[in-house]
Amino acid sequence: MSAGGYDAIVVGAGHNGLVAASLLADAGWHVLVLEADDAPGGAVRSAEVLGPGFTTDLFSAFYPLGAASPVLRALDLERHGLRWSHAPVPLAHLLPDERVVVLSRDVAETAASVERFASGDGAAWEALAQRWDRYGDDVLQALFSPFPPLRSGVRLLTRMGPADALRAARFATLPVRRLGMEQFRGDGARLLLAGTALHSDMSPDEPGSGLFGWLMTMVGQRTGFPVPRGGSGKLVEALVRRLRAAGGELRCGVRVEKVIVVGGRARGVLTSAGRILARRAVIADVDVPTLYLDLVGAERLPDRVLSDLRRFDWDPATVKLNWALSGPVPWTAGEVAGAGTVHLGEGLDGLTDYAADLTVGRAPRRPFLLLGQMTTADATRSPAGTEVVWAYTHLPRGVAFDPGVVRRQVAAVENLVERHAPGFRDRVLNRVVQTPANLADADGNLVGGAINGGTTKIYQELVFRPLPGLGRAETPVRGLYLGSAGAHPGGGVHGGPGANAAKAALLHAGGRRLRAAAVRATVRRISGAPDRGLLPPPVGDLPEATNRGGAVGGTGTTGDD
Repeated sequence: MSAGGYDAIVVGAGHNGLVAASLLADAGWHVLVLEADDAPGGAVRSAEVLGPGFTTDLFSAFYPLGAASPVLRALDLERHGLRWSHAPVPLAHLLPDERVVVLSRDVAETAASVERFASGDGAAWEALAQRWDRYGDDVLQALFSPFPPLRSGVRLLTRMGPADALRAARFATLPVRRLGMEQFRGDGARLLLAGTALHSDMSPDEPGSGLFGWLMTMVGQRTGFPVPRGGSGKLVEALVRRLRAAGGELRCGVRVEKVIVVGGRARGVLTSAGRILARRAVIADVDVPTLYLDLVGAERLPDRVLSDLRRFDWDPATVKLNWALSGPVPWTAGEVAGAGTVHLGEGLDGLTDYAADLTVGRAPRRPFLLLGQMTTADATRSPAGTEVVWAYTHLPRGVAFDPGVVRRQVAAVENLVERHAPGFRDRVLNRVVQTPANLADADGNLVGGAINGGTTKIYQELVFRPLPGLGRAETPVRGLYLGSAGAHPGGGVHGGPGANAAKAALLHAGGRRLRAAAVRATVRRISGAPDRGLLPPPVGDLPEATNRGGAVGGTGTTGDD
């Protein structure tokens, strides 16, 4: 199909794939992005599914990490049409007793809100924010760099010194419940941290959830929880314009069936229309099992990789409801009205119960909701006086495709909103429910309704993402790189995995393989392990993959980051 071939082929036009392609095109590479769907975007898309004039984000919506991401900021997408829009208040957490705590872009306002829950908590919140002011830029740089983040990590350690570095290491391991107990006396600040930690699939009592909660609240306090003006699809439109301005190509409606591997190296892809060759690299913005089991094939993988794939763990399934309302949500607690993102349903113990239900495979008896008031955040989303609203919650994967369970969960979601906003149902003009099956059908990378490309729990993060190794974009096939949410730094609309994949491809093409090999040798020497096959293979089937015989668009999260 292409006689001379391309320098690189990117499989999947999700935001990560488009980021990777832009960076390679900036370096002078001839790049082609292939997307199986008729339009780019993956899980960053919007449409008027609720009716003319009502713009709905079909998957992800609020982008605190996107606005803060050094990857996206470096692309200067504003020059290509992206405009951010903010709600008056980024986030509000509504307790069952109608008390409200708010996260403001003004630290003093947030401090005043948490102070109402316990004397002294305002000053403690300001102290936590000051820690972010000292180290936050380096933390973000480390988060979005290939692992291990040597340059930013050394800079952080140098600034902290040994004693503070040890305390920071302890801080990074804390469960968010413990972090809240150590830092605050009242429920307000604790719930801001815990609610944002549950944007992942970690429970409030899991190690590392405290760091994630701190990261999300501090990013939200600095940059807000912004949305692209006009719909999430506007972010993708800007990325596509950015790619084409750099000389990259995009073809939609072309399904990749196989990665062509010759002599242990990726040489291109086989599509429904024929072969397309790649001289230097293939980057895959697809889910992990699909890449390895479908596009590469188990017969081309080392036994240790197949063993590790059996341990690959998905995040829970998602149920998302979308409403067009004739007016604003009639909240009993007026402070919630100006919030773009609302955490709804539970106090701290309730969040633990909710997470425990998901862990044991039981549909949560009291769901925790992330709710978005989109017209409040962006007035262009619906006609004047109306509101577009969505809410999502999670179900265990084992029951997510049971119609009765899904139906009961949808009712529980609407009952919860009605309890805190009497008259809500009377304002509903239209409703669209996205079940786990709907999400998976709309974007095949959202396998089983999972929205983060795999669990965010600590056993599948950093050097363990997606499989035990270096936490990098490289795969066992030379010249093939993973650039989806399944790779470090994981889910969220921030471009980190795509950028890391592009950096790896450029590094290897530049003839500096010795540097990467030296890092791998160091890790092996420290761990004392000859390879990644450290444990005997478990009994069980390989994880479910999607789109057998083809790949789909890139991944992203639903609702936030």
